[in-house]
Amino acid sequence: MKHVILNGNAISPSKIVCIGRNYVEHIQELENEMPTEPVIFIKPNSAISDIVESGGIEEIHYESEICFLVKKGGIAAIGVGLDLTKRVVQQKLKAKGLPWERAKSFDKSAVFSEFITCSSDLDSYQMELYVNNELRQHATYELMIYKPQDLISYISNDFTLVDGDIVMTGTPKGVGLLNLGDLLLARIYSGDELLIEKSWCVT
Repeated sequence: MKHVILNGNAISPSKIVCIGRNYVEHIQELENEMPTEPVIFIKPNSAISDIVESGGIEEIHYESEICFLVKKGGIAAIGVGLDLTKRVVQQKLKAKGLPWERAKSFDKSAVFSEFITCSSDLDSYQMELYVNNELRQHATYELMIYKPQDLISYISNDFTLVDGDIVMTGTPKGVGLLNLGDLLLARIYSGDELLIEKSWCVT
């Protein structure tokens, strides 16, 4: 089983529950329809990785997200994650009305920072992603269409969230293509306080 790090300890999520289309400007940049309820898809434990790969001839796009680790049915910890996406494959599947798994749930498609215990004051959190020292993505609680607590309740109607499961809350605008050698730097803040900083070099 693949694992993530929570407060220095290894945790193996049974699954990663991902939310699509949770930021208005990201919906607009990909010309998608506005959802009337959360869009849910799942990445398996086998998708977890601590490296970021460009995919070679198969284009892979980055999508950075505020992520929460679940314990006792609620939000216990926060981290930043990369939902890596085979965008061309996704577009072809969507055009045929087919599921997204090949584009979203492949090996090494879920990359995470360390997770740290978080407070219940979730509206203070924000995320930044820099690519080659340029700010590309910025996410805040206020910009989310569906808030984290509501997502936990909605997901739990259909899926049992067990200790260690991760919820990826969706990506803001600014997604883009990964290139070999790109340097990614992700940060999580509570207000102005830097809580998490993680960098990856694309291989």
